[in-house]
Amino acid sequence: MTPEMKDKLRALPAVSVLLEHEEVRGWLAGVARATVVAALQEALDETRRGILEGTCAEPPPVEDLIGRAEELLVQEALPSLRRVVNATGIVLHTSLGRAPLCDAALEALVEGARGYCNVEYELDAGRRGKRQAHIAARLARLTGAEGATVVNNNAAATLLILNTFARGREVIVSRGQLVEIGGSYRLPTIMNASGALLREVGTTNRTRIRDYEEALSDDTAILLRVHTSNYKIVGFTESPTIADLAELAHRTGKLAVDDLGSGSLLDLTQFGLPAEPVVTESIAAGADLVCFSGDKLLGGPQAGLIVGRQELIRRIETNPLMRTYRVDKLTLLALEATLRHYAEAEEAAAKVPTLRLLTASTDQLAERARQLCGQLAAALPDEQFLVCSDVGFAGGGALPAAELETVVVQWRPTGASAEAVVAALRRAEEPVVARIREDAVCFDLRTLAPEDFEPVVAAAEWAAAGEVDRPDDMPPTPAD
Repeated sequence: MTPEMKDKLRALPAVSVLLEHEEVRGWLAGVARATVVAALQEALDETRRGILEGTCAEPPPVEDLIGRAEELLVQEALPSLRRVVNATGIVLHTSLGRAPLCDAALEALVEGARGYCNVEYELDAGRRGKRQAHIAARLARLTGAEGATVVNNNAAATLLILNTFARGREVIVSRGQLVEIGGSYRLPTIMNASGALLREVGTTNRTRIRDYEEALSDDTAILLRVHTSNYKIVGFTESPTIADLAELAHRTGKLAVDDLGSGSLLDLTQFGLPAEPVVTESIAAGADLVCFSGDKLLGGPQAGLIVGRQELIRRIETNPLMRTYRVDKLTLLALEATLRHYAEAEEAAAKVPTLRLLTASTDQLAERARQLCGQLAAALPDEQFLVCSDVGFAGGGALPAAELETVVVQWRPTGASAEAVVAALRRAEEPVVARIREDAVCFDLRTLAPEDFEPVVAAAEWAAAGEVDRPDDMPPTPAD
């Protein structure tokens, strides 16, 4: 360290001196002293690092140090987990929490969380009960299964099934179904963690029922089908149906398990969407167990749902690992409220946000786009906004090969790049996550409701006011 650096460091005021500043004393009336001290210390530490690294030519004035400490206090006051406006058009955006919850689920959460609830208590009998019982009968009825249970996500559901019925034994899977999804989930890794032994059959693009039959042995426990929900293999392909696997499994004393991933309770083709596997169809085809996610096409909270034969469900629920993957009361409250809407397909499509967003017509989106475009143009008359057609995706590993027709409001900002504006929108008081297409900022109406327009306009005004010049070290948000 040079003598000049030492002099600069000595010139910095002590925290105790900064605490006596009139503005800082005002903070102490509403902020804990320890929090204020930590902010002041961090502001000083940042300056010290700048001096030592040579990026700070002179010690800043006291007012600048206090200003930086105030910025740190504001950041500290903001919750880390915050509401954001999803303008990407990706309905099941994994990084943004996937499925938004329906109004009934929100009401159930508030009512159930404000006090106590009978999460593991049978009111009629006055004794301890099972938390899965709150959704088991309804879920079984909706899927046509004998029984049902719930865990905290579909990866846990898959692992529990394999651990319960195939620990130390073989599970036969088509080579083309050895999926990898986000978050480092790989089926072979999950299978290894469960204690099951992987037996690959067929080729990447073609697997026949006789491949499974030839691989059968006394060590075989499960014939597993995995829905490749986040990719498609097209062209010269072949794979057995779950009905084919179930027939072979039952004829040879094995289990047929269908891992649907983003599985749906409704036939989406009735709404003009591409086909996705339907849970009821797998049960009707003879699958012994079916597992799928709660926060994808179902449109509920994060959960892993398992349906199938009652005797198998009981064995899963007695597995010691079950407790490590159990869901809390909030998940159960939201899940039960969401499932109630599935009594009628029309009701689910109207009241479950995921389905409502996926099935919205381009005419509906265009009408909303014109409204948003008008509000943006009125707020920023010197900027150009256009309503344009575009394509988007379902996200969350659902409908992977399907492009959803959509409508966007396109903004080509003056005086800044689209990348800089999108970064600034993310830093707004209510963050807006948009996307870029052909060097333009796009606000996709597929995921924007009218109540989102006000924060979108506010964020656009804030970005256009010059906040784009601030440094941005935030990476782009992935879609899945």
